[in-house]
Amino acid sequence: MTATQDPAPPEGAAAGAPEASHVRRFWSVRRIPAALLAAVVLGGTGLLLYDVAAVRADRSAMAWRSKLADALATRPLDDTAIVVGAAVAVVLGVWLLVLAATPGLRAILPMRREHTDVRAGLDREAAALTLRDRVMEVSGVQSVRVRVGRAKVAVRAVSHFRALDEVRADVETVLATGVDELGLAHPPARTVRVARPPRKEGKPR
Repeated sequence: MTATQDPAPPEGAAAGAPEASHVRRFWSVRRIPAALLAAVVLGGTGLLLYDVAAVRADRSAMAWRSKLADALATRPLDDTAIVVGAAVAVVLGVWLLVLAATPGLRAILPMRREHTDVRAGLDREAAALTLRDRVMEVSGVQSVRVRVGRAKVAVRAVSHFRALDEVRADVETVLATGVDELGLAHPPARTVRVARPPRKEGKPR
């Protein structure tokens, strides 16, 4: 088995393209968390306002609000239910802050912006499939697995003939060309591993 790791090519290689540092990741809309939070807030607020209006109209308050008010007024701060409720509120708050402060859409790789008013992205699975097809064209490659991350492309190829160093060199060349043709704003580093297929038991070497 042989392995090498190439440095990532310089960013913003396309002529006249904006600098890669100005090309940011796509932000997720996150409709489901926003809808759930809006529904919970709307339902709780509506129920509370209804109960307050009922009390103002000389009606008795709802039982749950009376019990909750009594519990908050009488239970100590180290009570198990109070601690658990506070922990749940903190976890939910941190989760919402993380959703609000992070872009999401990790599966979409931003591409170089040839025009300032046009943004494009490439799905990581599509990029991996494209690079896999390119590597499979190398002579001697029997099978290949490609994993595309946000910062690195990992290629594991199996070669059933030719010298491993020659196959690895050709895979590196094809991979470098393929990554450049993807037009990514932040070209990932490349890791290439080439090995022989495993020998089956019972067959002579």
